Amino acid sequence: MADILSLKESVLVYLDRSGGLQKLAEDCKTFNDPQQIEAVYRFCISVNPSDVIEVDPVLGDRVLHDPIGATALFQSVCFLAIKTLSLVEKIHTESQVNVILKLTHLPPFPEYTLDLCSFPRGYGPVRPVSMEGLVIAMTRVTKYTQGARFLCINDDCSCSTGFHHIRVHAPGATESATLRNNFTCMICSSPLKEDVKFRVLGDKQLVELIHVKALGVLSAHQQSSLRYQSVTLFLRDELCNSMRIGQLYRVLGIPAHVHQWPSITWSVEANSVQPWEPEYPHKISASFQELLKATAGSPWRFSAIVAHCFGLDVAPPGTYNTLKLSLLLSLVQTRADAKDTYHNLDLLVVTTDTLILDRLMTYSLSLACRGVRHQASGEMFASLSRDEHGAGTANIHAGSTLLATGGICMLGDLGCYKKDRLDAIQSVLESCTVSVFIPGKKYGEDADQQLSFPVHCSFWALADATDASRRSGRADCTLLGTAEMGPVPVQLADAFGLVIQCRDTVGEQALLAQTIHTLQQAVQPGKPLYPSCWEFSTQDYHELVAHARTLQVELSPGAEKIIHGYYMASRRVRTQSQGVKMSVASIKLLISLAEAHCKLCLRAQVQEEDAVIAVLLCENSVTLKHGTSALTIPPDAVFPCDLGDVDGLHKRDKTLDELHQNILRFIYAYAPGAETYITEE
Repeated sequence: MADILSLKESVLVYLDRSGGLQKLAEDCKTFNDPQQIEAVYRFCISVNPSDVIEVDPVLGDRVLHDPIGATALFQSVCFLAIKTLSLVEKIHTESQVNVILKLTHLPPFPEYTLDLCSFPRGYGPVRPVSMEGLVIAMTRVTKYTQGARFLCINDDCSCSTGFHHIRVHAPGATESATLRNNFTCMICSSPLKEDVKFRVLGDKQLVELIHVKALGVLSAHQQSSLRYQSVTLFLRDELCNSMRIGQLYRVLGIPAHVHQWPSITWSVEANSVQPWEPEYPHKISASFQELLKATAGSPWRFSAIVAHCFGLDVAPPGTYNTLKLSLLLSLVQTRADAKDTYHNLDLLVVTTDTLILDRLMTYSLSLACRGVRHQASGEMFASLSRDEHGAGTANIHAGSTLLATGGICMLGDLGCYKKDRLDAIQSVLESCTVSVFIPGKKYGEDADQQLSFPVHCSFWALADATDASRRSGRADCTLLGTAEMGPVPVQLADAFGLVIQCRDTVGEQALLAQTIHTLQQAVQPGKPLYPSCWEFSTQDYHELVAHARTLQVELSPGAEKIIHGYYMASRRVRTQSQGVKMSVASIKLLISLAEAHCKLCLRAQVQEEDAVIAVLLCENSVTLKHGTSALTIPPDAVFPCDLGDVDGLHKRDKTLDELHQNILRFIYAYAPGAETYITEE
């Protein structure tokens, strides 16, 4: 008894020092409404285990290893404080005080960490643990019973009135554990009957959490026989809607075994939820640092060589350079910034050789912080099932697009999709949201419901132009500049934003180079195939992309003028000559491309040269969809020549400088008011 009193004194000291008593008094003010009479009153108390251990190590041990016992101690002290200070007159018994201890953190030791890959999960101590994982499914918010009042049916018993029998939800308890019709009086053993008007309801939501390594299975790059099993989290009251599908979180919770005869389910009662991001390497390899110094004299060369030597495991250097650069730009630009504003860069590739480009895009997917390759047999957006934990409500499962949140979703060949699915992809690209229809009658609700989830990922897709070219009798139209896009309508191509056409500029020579490359890779795997080329490993690229993604960049006045001027001039020219309206999304694409190129070059400020690359990529993309304009540029304007030696790099610099001047002339001639910020010289 003396030990219990000592612990209660320590609880009082901690609440006084931490401001818990003051918060308790403020919370009690909300319960003083005379019209509000409930069986239990819920109080959330923030508990810092480190501070508790400083006050009383025994109490700290109780908080960390016996949370139910620690809750009882805090409940007793809070009740005494409420009665002593006359904070709530409607509270008559200690059992009416429902205390929830909210832990600020746990000690950083393995004993307090739960790895979602660890098995078996047998019976263990009911104590809080920390876990990190990915949300792959969640239910709608439903109701559960926080507490209920029971009265003895024997009128002569003292328990036939008052608040002597109070049932309160405990971690791991089901609804039937709180509400049943077979409770008996502790005084006279007569049956108890619930006083329904005093029942207190709260919000409940179920979330499926899985280890982040499970995404490796979805990337189609790592082949593994491992299977990952999700964990069910119970979010209650203020924690409801604190998690989003596709996001990563660190959760403090109490494991519990939920008994639902004849089965037992292992689940976790969440105590606190915080967004979480794994740490990625942010260093730059010595090879890229050396390259950066060697190319310091030119604003174009670093990104050119990085793209030229990219993906040598799949394709020889010098092939598909524009696509390689675009993939790298999409990788470094796909992120969420400090203001939670999402940036992405969607990419549609038109080609007659889908096999090699599919391999190249799959290889690039491994460099993303999160990469998901959509499988034809899987769900692309979201699916529904009935909750298996007794609620019977709809359980919303994430599809490929939601699982790829913060990364890349690779759709593959769009020719494999039916028209209705292509229309759905176009809708998601335009609205950046996924809508889920929930029929109310099927899932126990009075009315149907439509839910929307934000889509925060970049999309990569392929379009096979071979069949379309064969049907139309032409591979492309050199007069207008447009290209056959197979099954992809122009509206869908516009929704993607950036369209890249990969063509064999040297015909049989490119095919021979690819054949030799593939055979050498098969016969001599791991051996450097191009000794004269800069050698960068996949790990080097992984670190470069991870570092570039974290860079914060800003537009220089010169870059801003070029982007704004090109947008206004192109909008004016194409509207008058072709009837094509350049949407606001075009200027967003230009800014995104310029920022991405700046990051890839490891600069902090977007220069005019970055804006020029953005304009060339964007103009080529618009030309493929709608034809040429007054700004006539070559099809492969970003890589107009071979980069096999220094002369090739010098020639490219000179060509890009000329294109830079052409863009300025175009802006000066067609952009309204351009003479105020661009001189004729």
